[in-house]
Amino acid sequence: MSEATISNLQYITREDLSAQLLSSDTKPSNSPALPPSVAIIDVRDSDHVGGHIRGSTHIPSSQLDYKVPELVRTLKDKEAVVFHCALSQQRGPSAALRYIRERKRLLAMPKEGAVREDSGNINGQVESSEQKVLVLEGGFVKWQEKYGEDKRLTDAYQKDIWMFGY
Repeated sequence: MSEATISNLQYITREDLSAQLLSSDTKPSNSPALPPSVAIIDVRDSDHVGGHIRGSTHIPSSQLDYKVPELVRTLKDKEAVVFHCALSQQRGPSAALRYIRERKRLLAMPKEGAVREDSGNINGQVESSEQKVLVLEGGFVKWQEKYGEDKRLTDAYQKDIWMFGY
């Protein structure tokens, strides 16, 4: 297996992500829940103001170094993890790479005092099932252009912050 690099990151379009969010709507209200198999991680820093994707988790890129191991453990059961920043050109892809590399490291490293189970897994170790790690194409800037005012998909949107562009 080759090392993860920027060139082999996978991307998801805003349309595909919004379709996943809307398809998971099982409640009668117009507020879809994030599908239980998907996590969205927003790594914007001070530019987080003005709205965010409904159900996303905000972890500023400045905190990633110490939060990624915990994030890998917390999201181990997710089928897909989507990272984004404002434009998904630097912080979002970088966060996705950190996550992929940390996940790989934790999969390869048994915890101290761990006991091997019948299934071959080691207690406390991140499960080895395949997980898609994606980057939102165009980041929140592109997202808000199409879905900013859609309360089913975006929380705390402030049009006046975004009306003249990023």
